[in-house]
Amino acid sequence: MDMEFTGEVWFWRGPPPFHFVTVPEPHCDDLAEVAGEVSYGWGMVPVGARIGDTTWTTTLFPKYGGYIVPIKATVRKAEGIEVGDDVTIRLTVDGG
Repeated sequence: MDMEFTGEVWFWRGPPPFHFVTVPEPHCDDLAEVAGEVSYGWGMVPVGARIGDTTWTTTLFPKYGGYIVPIKATVRKAEGIEVGDDVTIRLTVDGG
């Protein structure tokens, strides 16, 4: 499953501190349909992610009744991303 969306980067102080983008509700509904098949526990969904020219692997966290995408420091640095920026993210769910 592939999806692309734009969302605002926000900061959670942790511990440890992280930066996230919230997955829009329509995409969360799609993710919820496959989560049981791909999750390795606690509702975490493994994905490949891309912002700009930067790709990485990560896990979507279930939060606030949907999912959030953690944005690694190396990604933020490579793409010049700050809190409050709108970024376009492409996700590919990893069915394992």
